[in-house]
Amino acid sequence: MPQRVFRIALVGDRNPDIPAHQAIPLALDDAAAVLDLTLEYRWLATTAIAEGESLESFDAIWAVPHSPYQNMQGALMAIRYARENALPFLGTCAGFQYAVLEYARHVLEWPDAAHAEVSDQGRVVIAPAVCPLNNVEQVVELRPHTVAARAWGKTEIVALYNCSYQIAPSFIDALADQPLKVSGWDEEGAPRILEIPEHPFFVATLFQPERAALSGRPVPLVHELLRAVAR
Repeated sequence: MPQRVFRIALVGDRNPDIPAHQAIPLALDDAAAVLDLTLEYRWLATTAIAEGESLESFDAIWAVPHSPYQNMQGALMAIRYARENALPFLGTCAGFQYAVLEYARHVLEWPDAAHAEVSDQGRVVIAPAVCPLNNVEQVVELRPHTVAARAWGKTEIVALYNCSYQIAPSFIDALADQPLKVSGWDEEGAPRILEIPEHPFFVATLFQPERAALSGRPVPLVHELLRAVAR
């Protein structure tokens, strides 16, 4: 019997010069080989989603790095679709930022929630980082018994960033009693990983774990994503 083919939507505006975009296929191929899964991934431009591209045929959505997206609404539509339809979702770097924006607008019901890279009008939930993290490594502490801690098998990792934006303090306070939880922090206590524990797999990292694949290393969080897809 032929093995089932699992389909992953890579949501973002592909640029072959971006290291994270080079790394994503490598990370997925490695994880699929280890888990003995047949995988098909397709890059979906945010403009295509906004124009009506269907997401129903995919088994998971990955909102990929590089912002601002060409069409914010397309990215938000994809993230919301994954969140509301219990579809495994991974957001890295820009994907983390837009997952925050989507949650603020559609769960907290802040229609004026804004990303400072795009607009400073309204309630800014993604703000400029005090110190831009351009190809910088930092220690991230993981909350025990979370998807992130299970993926890496430990409670402290070294993460690689290429990012100039982070969660605004006002949004951190708003998450206190929300299903969206902080599951990883930097050494200063700033949120670096978000999860929805009640969701089959909804994880977003401000850093770019996929880039480990460029040096031939496995990406534990991608392995965990594909395990969720197979389930």
